[in-house]
Amino acid sequence: MKMFERIRKNPILVPNKDIDWKAQATFNPCVAKSNDKFMLLYRAQSRLKDHQGAHMSVSTIGLAESTDGVDFEKERMFIEPKETWERFGCEDPRVTFLDGKYYIFYTALSKYPFSSSGIRVGLVITKDFKKIDAKHPVTTFNAKAMALFPEKIHGKMVAILTANTDLPPSKIALAIFDKEEDIWSESYWNHWYKNLDDHVIPMLRDAHDQVEVGAPPIKTNKGWLLIYSYIQNYFCSDKVFGIEAVLLDLKEPSKVIGRTTEPFLIPEKEYEIHGDVPNITFPSGALIENKNIYLYYGAADSTSCMAIGDLDTLLEELTREDKGHYCLDSAYISQGFKRYEKNPIISPRPEFDWESVATFNPAAVYESGKFHIIYRAMSRDNTSVFGYASSRDGLHIDERPRNPIYVPRAGFESKSHAGNSGCEDPRITKLGDLFYLFYTAYDGYTPRVAFSTIKVDDFLSQRWDWSEPKVITPPGVDDKDSCILSKKINGQFVLFHRADDCICINLEDNLDFHENKWLVKKSCMIKPRANHWDNRKFGIAAPPIETPHGWVMFYHRVSVPGDIYKVEAALLALNDPTKVIATTDATLLEPEMDYEKIGIVSNVVFPCGAVLHNDEIFLYYGGGDRVVGVAKMDLKSLLKRLGI
Repeated sequence: MKMFERIRKNPILVPNKDIDWKAQATFNPCVAKSNDKFMLLYRAQSRLKDHQGAHMSVSTIGLAESTDGVDFEKERMFIEPKETWERFGCEDPRVTFLDGKYYIFYTALSKYPFSSSGIRVGLVITKDFKKIDAKHPVTTFNAKAMALFPEKIHGKMVAILTANTDLPPSKIALAIFDKEEDIWSESYWNHWYKNLDDHVIPMLRDAHDQVEVGAPPIKTNKGWLLIYSYIQNYFCSDKVFGIEAVLLDLKEPSKVIGRTTEPFLIPEKEYEIHGDVPNITFPSGALIENKNIYLYYGAADSTSCMAIGDLDTLLEELTREDKGHYCLDSAYISQGFKRYEKNPIISPRPEFDWESVATFNPAAVYESGKFHIIYRAMSRDNTSVFGYASSRDGLHIDERPRNPIYVPRAGFESKSHAGNSGCEDPRITKLGDLFYLFYTAYDGYTPRVAFSTIKVDDFLSQRWDWSEPKVITPPGVDDKDSCILSKKINGQFVLFHRADDCICINLEDNLDFHENKWLVKKSCMIKPRANHWDNRKFGIAAPPIETPHGWVMFYHRVSVPGDIYKVEAALLALNDPTKVIATTDATLLEPEMDYEKIGIVSNVVFPCGAVLHNDEIFLYYGGGDRVVGVAKMDLKSLLKRLGI
């Protein structure tokens, strides 16, 4: 992605071996304008020396001036470690002008050898860069790279910072202050950190990566532009320090409008590849000059550099509308479901433990003009819960809360020993004024069918007031893949579930199950055929969809060798869903893409949700037991495959 060009004069600032405080390095610069001058703050490192009882290189923050933003002079030390909370160094400044003051946040080091508990944020305030008017310790926890927004939002000061930078996964988060004094209030930060996940803007694409705030946010007519550091393969020797960008909503900066999906600058030049720490391009400052973005960055932890990019080009990239194209994977697959080309639409967010490992097997329902998706999420200790997302068009995720909406609450779904447990593979059905959520409850020993309900109004208002979960299959019996039909048939509830590797259907007068009345296998609708390709197991996918011709029921089947999951469909009689009218008897969707063929479990497409909207079926499925994808097929084509 060629959006920025390095200037020929790079590096713009280099160490001076004849001056002790900047003899080793001058890097990670940030720039602010003051009286038509560019004021550049940067991290300077001294040569090795004795300091506070240690033999070390000491970081201070230098200051230089320029009239054009490229050629800097009048270098001098501006911030040095004098206080106990910063006594081992001051690093990586970010400066913002707001209400007549320059707020300079920096990394303050209080311990040596360096450790996470001694790496926090400090603050200097100045009105003119001639003297320091105030100096404060800020965070009470491990954090770096804090920067203030250059305007108040809804009358409040807002900052963005990276928490847990040295306790991965790092988390980019917002802090909102009612008054200036809150910025250095210990009680404010203790409360903020206790509820850290409520403030996070998820940015990590993979748990093996690292992310850090780069330059202070820049206001544009499209949103707040944040240029940041994205480090791929952070825990490996082949890590890549790239520079990326995200656009945040002007009124709600926690909302992401768009982001780059790959770096627009990575180490390529000699001065970026070789240095004190090789192979680093690290963004630390940016401003807009004549519709150009002046990007300032550190190279190889040694020098300060600059690149120039076109603002309109970057904003166009960040706001480009996706028209929702579908890919044709092969001539065979194109006769069935067509995948959305931007799949997966939901992936794990490593910043949140509860969904850091996997997000998959989604239920879906369309209500009040939105597609509502409930997906299974798995944490680092392999506990499954349910997350929520919504979409206006069924493709682009418009909303995805930071917290789960459904978690294990009963003994039959609580972890009994190390390994998988929790609430798995949801299916949701609207029946009357309730949504019925059926799922697999797993205590680590036996998967059982459970369900809970919620009022439709509560669901749409995101008041997650679920009824107490009820397990409905007997202990010690493997039973799962369950859902309920959206209508009663002859006054009876129609339940689907999987027992003995086949799809079963039960007609029940009520849902009052207990130890003397369990949901048990009564009728096997579709079962494996030993001498055919569908020889392993079957399970219902999404709750059946009502059409004038019958109930369309999607299901997965697994074949051996290979344990490959594939999707088919059957048509059930409207007034007697125990009767199978027709089946496709051929694959509508099978693992073809990398995110389906490679994952926690390979070769899996596993739908739990299907929505009929404007005569098109949106099929939501788990890929590789790790991510969520969506595929689409028009109803007419499906009915033709069923012989209608």
